[in-house]
Amino acid sequence: MPIEIKVPTVGESITSGVLGVWNKPDGAYVKAGEPIFEIETDKVTSEIVAESAGRLKHLVKAGDTVQIGQVVASIDEKAPAPAEGGKEKIEADNGAKEKVSRIQAAAPVAAARGKNADDLSPAVRYQAEEKGVDPATIQGTGKDGRVLKGDVLAAAEKPALSSSGGSPSASPLLPSAGGDRISRKKMSQLRQKIAARLLAAQQETAHLTTFNEVDLSNIMALRTKFQERFVKKNEVKLGFMSFFVKAVVHALQVVPTINSRIDGEEVVQNHFYDIGVAISTDKGLFVPVLRDADRLSFAGVEKAIAAYAKKARDGKITLPDMEGGVFTITNGGVFGSLMSTPILNPPQCGILGMHTIQDRPVAIAGRVEIRPMMYLALTYDHRLVDGREAVTFLATVKEVVENPAAVLLEV
Repeated sequence: MPIEIKVPTVGESITSGVLGVWNKPDGAYVKAGEPIFEIETDKVTSEIVAESAGRLKHLVKAGDTVQIGQVVASIDEKAPAPAEGGKEKIEADNGAKEKVSRIQAAAPVAAARGKNADDLSPAVRYQAEEKGVDPATIQGTGKDGRVLKGDVLAAAEKPALSSSGGSPSASPLLPSAGGDRISRKKMSQLRQKIAARLLAAQQETAHLTTFNEVDLSNIMALRTKFQERFVKKNEVKLGFMSFFVKAVVHALQVVPTINSRIDGEEVVQNHFYDIGVAISTDKGLFVPVLRDADRLSFAGVEKAIAAYAKKARDGKITLPDMEGGVFTITNGGVFGSLMSTPILNPPQCGILGMHTIQDRPVAIAGRVEIRPMMYLALTYDHRLVDGREAVTFLATVKEVVENPAAVLLEV
């Protein structure tokens, strides 16, 4: 009897999700531990792997809403494995027009690379079509230059260049001449959840934002001086975020009110420092949490952020990774944002927004000098945090960032 593949429990209070993409086509022979589909919920996207080897049978289509515990596929363990080195041919005779169109769309691309369409996995074909990316323009990082799903997602984040003039190509969302002027697609559960949370944060909190600016000269000098030694020792680059994480922890210790939350008619004071760091992906914004950031070294912070970023972009981040944060840091500066007012991440009562670094003239000891400056924004819940405390917090962050030695000296 075939083994039933059910939608697993992916977190408390989550009862349903959307089967986002099949990584293996219907009828394919799968190996134990091989990823077969992705389940997208209103909080995370999880990759589900085969429990055993055998012939895979789809019972639902990509894009269908499924319930936790629902049987979505089966694996026939008695099916013979394909011959060693042979190539399995999958017939799309189940009326799945979506799968047929993706294979047809991938065929000319594969031909341009001198390969058969089967050289592109279903996940790669799906993401290439979804993101409007031509795999023929991508330098694959897989074996023998094979294009992987991550390569497509990375390429989608960069503007495509035309082969002639190097100018950005037309957006895949723009219609061709004579085509429809609009297109529609269902909002993902994750996007719906993000939208609901952002709206609730603005409606249910007395949010207010205060601003400051910070001189990054000393941090840049430290990074220039010690970057090579830091990378050699820790195998990770010394970025800006670790300095800001340390500065936020110090500021929370100076202004503990911001390290608290409202629960009904009570104020819950946190005595730990789990800092959320916002990471943007093609599927939305994720905020994984750095546990006990006060105990992490600079290298520990950088490694944790890099690991979370990879998990988020690979669709492997989990609910426990994002639960329990006391404060959030978001960096719109990586996209060129000069100034913004970040929205609170309830039940937290504070979020720090970092922005782009610009060389600007500033007055230093009576002289005008050009310094690398960044605007900082602190949004806080005015129900719990007074203006004096918010300004003190942001001024403390500024002081630590401009004088990073203070972190090491704990002053």
